[in-house]
Amino acid sequence: MKTLALLLATFSCGLLAAETPPNLPPTEAVIQVLRAHPSVQAAGSQIDVEAANRRRLEAGNHEWSLRLGGQQRKATPSGSPNERFTEWNAALERPLRLPGKAALDAEIGSIGVSLAETAHGDTLHEGSRNLLKSWFLWLRESATAQQWAEQSALLGKQAKALRRRLQLGDASQLESIQTDAALAQAEAQLTQARVRQRNAGEDLRRRYPGLPISEPESIATPGAVSGNAEEWINRILEHSHELGLARGEAQRAMSQAGRSSRERLPDPTVGLQFSRERGGEENVMGAYISIPLPGSARQASSDASRAQVGVASSREAAVRQRIEAEAAQLYDSAVAAVDSWQSNRIAAEHLNRAAEMTARTYQLGEGTLGELLSSRRLANDAQLAARLSQLEALELHYRLQLDAHQLWDFD
Repeated sequence: MKTLALLLATFSCGLLAAETPPNLPPTEAVIQVLRAHPSVQAAGSQIDVEAANRRRLEAGNHEWSLRLGGQQRKATPSGSPNERFTEWNAALERPLRLPGKAALDAEIGSIGVSLAETAHGDTLHEGSRNLLKSWFLWLRESATAQQWAEQSALLGKQAKALRRRLQLGDASQLESIQTDAALAQAEAQLTQARVRQRNAGEDLRRRYPGLPISEPESIATPGAVSGNAEEWINRILEHSHELGLARGEAQRAMSQAGRSSRERLPDPTVGLQFSRERGGEENVMGAYISIPLPGSARQASSDASRAQVGVASSREAAVRQRIEAEAAQLYDSAVAAVDSWQSNRIAAEHLNRAAEMTARTYQLGEGTLGELLSSRRLANDAQLAARLSQLEALELHYRLQLDAHQLWDFD
């Protein structure tokens, strides 16, 4: 029974982890689509490149070399005929990597692999950002089309009723023209909104093949952003791949500076040689060592590597400052978006009631058609603004969670 309870608890936790937030595509589908994206695949292949580069650095570029040579010796001893000898020589040599250099090379290779893995995560994160942006663009266009469809239906009913009243002699021709004009404007807006909706949906299908696209039945209520700005900034900094890349570049620059400093002492070359001289009368075997004499180029290279450390450190600090500023701005925008939506929602409710009251007044013959059309136009604009601000509040909240790795976390 304890084992069964543990399995059920584990399964429940898995369901909660895979639960799809409101107004978003299924989480599992998002993960599959993004992992299959060409840019993410390319970043994954770069890890293999850096792994091979690490093996190259660990092995080093010091290889065995074989030298072969041949020569003709002509001797003219005094009082003797000239002598000719065929001679040859061979040497086997290899540079030796001095102690400490191999460890630094291996460290540089490992940092390269780590940077490629971080870049892969950053590509996934940027893909998530772009998908979220494209998804909410489609949701906004869908909400706009739905709002104008409702407005067109409402004006269509009014135009139909007014034409009936015109036939009965209870309305003027001017009122019929005004109603038809308002309906035509709403239908034009609806047509444009549907075109933008189709374009946004097609963009999603083309960029993210396999992503389920279906209009939501309703827009979720944006929740208040919990926590303060510093907490969110620290979370975003902790999980920022971009900052991780800048930090990794600074670490690699330090390792490369250390390696370049070691290179000021050149690697020696040791070898064995054998020569056969005077047609085999003399056979010579020996060993030798070759040490390059360091010049100013090695010193300049070491100085450049040390200066690069300062460049990388400054870039890391600049990236950190920018991420902090963007995170603070995102937090403030997410908090303000909820208040903005609440204000737009209240305004839409009041203007909708005002439009209904104006419609009843017009039906009682106490108002004009112009006042009714104007009130409905204001109500429609307010409802559209409320819907769009509601989606904006949701998008900013999700974006904040995404940057803090609380949404679609691939790590």
